[in-house]
Amino acid sequence: MEVYSTCKSMMLPLLAIVLFISLTQPAATAAKVSRPAYTNFVKTKCNITTYPSLCQKTLIPYASSVKINSTRLCKAALNVAISGARSATVAVSGLKKKKGITKTEAAAIKDCFEDVKDAIYELKLAVDAMGHLGDKDKEFQLANAKTYASAVITDADSCTEGFSGRKVNPAVKKIVNSCMANITKLASNALALINHLY
Repeated sequence: MEVYSTCKSMMLPLLAIVLFISLTQPAATAAKVSRPAYTNFVKTKCNITTYPSLCQKTLIPYASSVKINSTRLCKAALNVAISGARSATVAVSGLKKKKGITKTEAAAIKDCFEDVKDAIYELKLAVDAMGHLGDKDKEFQLANAKTYASAVITDADSCTEGFSGRKVNPAVKKIVNSCMANITKLASNALALINHLY
């Protein structure tokens, strides 16, 4: 009787362990299966962008949070563009402190800095518009997101044009062109994803 009682008292914890293992095993397997699926989703979506390799490089790290949600992917792309534009403001701002900057260069740098600030603001507005796609005015919000993302490319072009036709240090011009090209590429990718959302 005592042996039966001991076995009975051991059975409950043992059953609990077996049940726990059987319940967690499929979840762990599902997690392994879903990660590549999320990565493949991002890769497939990136194929429709202007710069697919850059798209994959910048957005695959967000695959697990994006899952297979196209709207989330668009928001992630816009947030990546915001980060790129913020990095550009640091680089452009640093040019002002560069030795030997002429008045012409300083004026162009100042204008460029304002252009990039506008780009960041517009990207934030695009993210906000994407957050309202569940509202009644879905089409209006989507159109806004597209307009704001397009405006970012215009801002980057405006900055670059501010340096063309002027006597500017080639090193300064190279940094500006590189920063603006990065913003343009990231914004173009975000815009392509938004354009193919529906």
